[in-house]
Amino acid sequence: MARTRKLPTKKPKRNPKLRKPTFFGKIFGPIGRFIKKVVRPFRFILKPFKTRPARFIGRLFSKILLFNYFRTSWHELRQVTWPGRKETLQLTFAVFIFAISFGLMIAVVDYGLSKLFQEVLLK
Repeated sequence: MARTRKLPTKKPKRNPKLRKPTFFGKIFGPIGRFIKKVVRPFRFILKPFKTRPARFIGRLFSKILLFNYFRTSWHELRQVTWPGRKETLQLTFAVFIFAISFGLMIAVVDYGLSKLFQEVLLK
């Protein structure tokens, strides 16, 4: 039986997700593209920084200065679904009710224990 070779299949191209530009993206996007065009002829200056030791030092500095931490924190904050005004008021009201009820409970227990110790220790 002769071996047959599989023909390579073309992978479908993935369409990048189009995101709605943010406020900062609208402002700084064109500025960043302009700076890239202006700086492009001077790329040869960056050549020494692409060597292995320079990349190592760059990674080390980024870990020391916590760049990755702040980048991922900002990414996580952008993914948060913040509550609306109505839900915020409801949750705030619930926190106040819980705090007041817990405070009253502690006050009643404190009052009861103080009376109990006065009866036991002062007699």
